[in-house]
Amino acid sequence: MNSMLTAQQQRIFDFIREEIARGVSPSVREIARHFRFASTNAVGSHLRLLEQKGVIRRQPGRSRNIQLAENESRPVFSAIPLLGTIPAGLPVEEREHAGEFIYLDREGLGLSRQARTFALKARGDSMTGAGIYDGDTVILEITEARHRDIVAALIDGESTLKRLIIQNGESFLKAENPKYPDLLPVQELVVQGVFRGLMSANRERA
Repeated sequence: MNSMLTAQQQRIFDFIREEIARGVSPSVREIARHFRFASTNAVGSHLRLLEQKGVIRRQPGRSRNIQLAENESRPVFSAIPLLGTIPAGLPVEEREHAGEFIYLDREGLGLSRQARTFALKARGDSMTGAGIYDGDTVILEITEARHRDIVAALIDGESTLKRLIIQNGESFLKAENPKYPDLLPVQELVVQGVFRGLMSANRERA
């Protein structure tokens, strides 16, 4: 089960939960009207993703067929700040701040409620060997990094997403794509966050 919801999926899920709490499961048309979707097709796409993520289920053959997942320990989603983009390529200076949020199940990612987390959109193809592609959203925790952790890091003042290698007390960054060279710091290497999970851009286009 994917443990993350987009902001739009969270809003739809909250609406469904509120309507069910009032005693009636909302219909697809009611959801479309509430969110001002042009057609019910967009609602169907969101419901399929919510079902895949295990937060709802639908009973075929009924117009009001949406139910909350039966599992009483279903995930509780928390808002995580989306702080712009990070190069998964050659490092560059980044100043973007998106001011947006995504929603994720901390427990599903093995994160405590006290964990300090943030999200960034990956840009580039240097981490494809680790399953991180251009446009994916990566979830990071502010914590101490270990050898071979994937990290968001500042290397000589410029940000990048790479694998941290520690050898003989020295640290450098390694790509997961052979066309990119290792990055050795001239002055400093500062880890900003340790990779904990991702939201695939391909799965979340709907």
